Amino acid sequence: MVPRPAVRRGQGRRSPRVSDDVTIADPVSAPDDGLDEWRTYDEFAAGIDTYRLPNIDLDGTSLTLALDGGGTLALDFGSSTGSGAGLVTWSGLGTSGTDPYDAVAVRDDVVFVNLPLASREREALTVVYSTTTHRATVVRSRIAAEAVEGTPQVGQEFWSATTGASEPAGEVPGPSRDLIGKRNVYRYSPHHLYEHVYISSQRYAWQCLEGVQRGHGDMDLSTVWKFADGLYLFCFREFRIAVASVWLHDLGYQLMTTGIFLGLNGDGASEHSRGGGHIYPLGSVAYPDAQPV
Repeated sequence: MVPRPAVRRGQGRRSPRVSDDVTIADPVSAPDDGLDEWRTYDEFAAGIDTYRLPNIDLDGTSLTLALDGGGTLALDFGSSTGSGAGLVTWSGLGTSGTDPYDAVAVRDDVVFVNLPLASREREALTVVYSTTTHRATVVRSRIAAEAVEGTPQVGQEFWSATTGASEPAGEVPGPSRDLIGKRNVYRYSPHHLYEHVYISSQRYAWQCLEGVQRGHGDMDLSTVWKFADGLYLFCFREFRIAVASVWLHDLGYQLMTTGIFLGLNGDGASEHSRGGGHIYPLGSVAYPDAQPV
């Protein structure tokens, strides 16, 4: 049976307010002394989950996803399935394991689940599923053994899927151009504020407005899938440092984002981190004739 999310008691949404101390446009909110020093993944990721939605408990439930193109991904959560509390036993994509999991109810009927794999170093599995449409997406992120010039070291693969709980309904999740031309800022904590501009179906541009990366920015590879009305899977793969991320943007009434990172920290070891926060749309542009790729 497909699990219905249950929020743990006592957990509520963190304050949606932008920091009172610094406005988005404040040009002196942080020193610019370190512009020549590119920050490591673990430096900028520290605290980036401050405004993340609360975790939910899936222990005692199970999920079997039928992947488009063939194959399945089975997940059994918690002690009643033999995994242990806070763990998931899974099999699919040519392998299996027992690992910790992190789950968030992005909407009442949509769950974001990440497996920061301990059984397979340098890998993560991320699943988004709906208990209403019975649709799902799966993302596998993997850090390559060696860096290759001009190629992000962390790669990603994508599948759409169904949960098998009932006849699937609605649109099949897949690549989307809906974010092209949009410009948003993302407030992850009182000390993390980033701007994104969605350039094309393959790239996005970002800059740090507040935080340890203030003044830094780049254009990196990205993938956008539409999951449901107002819900977009946004994934990026950076060139400069070995890090990739998976986010689920809720651009409906909630204007929240939930995500994870996988990358190499300053010591060269693989590291998993969580992220999340508030979305503030700034506007969008429309191209009159020639369109981005």
